[in-house]
Amino acid sequence: MARPRQHAPDALHAQVMHACDEWLAKQSVHGLSLRALAREVGCAPSTLLKLYGSFNTLLQYVNVETLARLQFTITSLASDEPEPWLRSLAKAYWRFAEQDCYRWHLLFDHPLAKEGELDQRQSHLIEALFTQVEASLKAYQPALDDAEARRLGRTLWGSVHGLVQLGLNERLGYWQGQQLKVDELLDQLLSTILAGLRNREQRP
Repeated sequence: MARPRQHAPDALHAQVMHACDEWLAKQSVHGLSLRALAREVGCAPSTLLKLYGSFNTLLQYVNVETLARLQFTITSLASDEPEPWLRSLAKAYWRFAEQDCYRWHLLFDHPLAKEGELDQRQSHLIEALFTQVEASLKAYQPALDDAEARRLGRTLWGSVHGLVQLGLNERLGYWQGQQLKVDELLDQLLSTILAGLRNREQRP
């Protein structure tokens, strides 16, 4: 009689993702290895190699899960009005990065997939974020055309991301002996950009 498989692929993948989650909740990906994960889930390293092909691909799945969590955070925002939604989004992004910093760093330090299903899934999740930002900017200022909204959406989010990155690394500096706060700088950034859009001349 054939022996039953010890780990079905889906069950093993869930165990691996859980083990990665527990690791990244406390420490960076540096030091994590295929061997360590195999030991944690109770299988041989070769079993994980057979399932994922490489440790790099395994980390790509972790990044997909991180992007999915970020997308869920975004879709959970309460307001549908453009200005409060954009402000809430920026602050939610900061809280996400602050509370799950090791996952967040892995997402941006590790190269994204270049082809195949993982590339498609990652690209879809990233594009969904930008599409929502662009739609909100166009709702706030209908004079924006698609190309302008696309550029501005990425400019805005690049600025938000930069402030979050500097905030995590405590590199934003000090004013009158107090460290500058990310929340306040995000508010100022949004106020400046939205004021510029609000004062834009309407096209005929």
